[in-house]
Amino acid sequence: MPRATPFAAVGLLALFVLGCDGATGDAGDASTGTDAGPVSAGPDPFRPDGGVWTPTPGTPWYWQLTGDLDRDRAVPVYDVDLFDTPTDTLRALQAQDIRVICYFSAGSYEEWRADADRFAAEDLGAPLDGWPGERWLDVRSAAVRAILEARLDLAAAKGCDAVEPDNVDGYTNDPGFDLRPADQLDFNRWLADAAHRRGLSVGLKNDLDQIPALVDHFDWALNEECVEYQECEAYGPFIAQGKAVFHVDYAADDELDAVCTQTAGLGLSSAVAAEALDGSRWQGCWERP
Repeated sequence: MPRATPFAAVGLLALFVLGCDGATGDAGDASTGTDAGPVSAGPDPFRPDGGVWTPTPGTPWYWQLTGDLDRDRAVPVYDVDLFDTPTDTLRALQAQDIRVICYFSAGSYEEWRADADRFAAEDLGAPLDGWPGERWLDVRSAAVRAILEARLDLAAAKGCDAVEPDNVDGYTNDPGFDLRPADQLDFNRWLADAAHRRGLSVGLKNDLDQIPALVDHFDWALNEECVEYQECEAYGPFIAQGKAVFHVDYAADDELDAVCTQTAGLGLSSAVAAEALDGSRWQGCWERP
């Protein structure tokens, strides 16, 4: 877990594109304060068959959500913040044959986001433990889902290849709502379908207990700290379907060998990182001699 009343999605998308695009990585158009706009339509080299991108097991990757984006990682996949990464940065990465995953929180309210005032008070739940300024969302709410659809519209407009919706396991926490496992399954399946309708690949973030019921709906998975909690083998269903499992443990550099040893043979794309995901520490098992 790194760190209302809806209105028409088109209007919210316009607000996002004009007001949210540009803190991490390259600057946009300095004369206007906005970037150059969405990637133009046309043949997509990442989806030559018209389907969504499905990365395969063992695919190297890089994940950075804060700070100046490190553009020099020799990997085919980057995972960056949807709101803070300018479209020009996405384009530049894709010009290097890099697939770009765009992160956003689907299950929590973040008070600093440009659309924060669109969430209704009754849809905001308990604070997320350890994450100031975040509260759980009632993912059963049609109003919440409308705002999330606008976020997916933004991802499609900016040209993201995939999305990483965070906090999709609220039922395992204390969200302040009577959120049942069935409610979470319904929401996660809805989210995957909504991404696919926009041509976006989508990953299942954590939510290990529901992997058997969700693996057919998601194109890859992302896990935090399955070595720490001895849970990595739970991702067998994704690997069996030829879908990547991007994995990170928040461990020191000298713990890389231990992490890699424990995930060897499981097919995971494992790395160690700083929990801030600011680029200050990142080492992948594929980088070892």
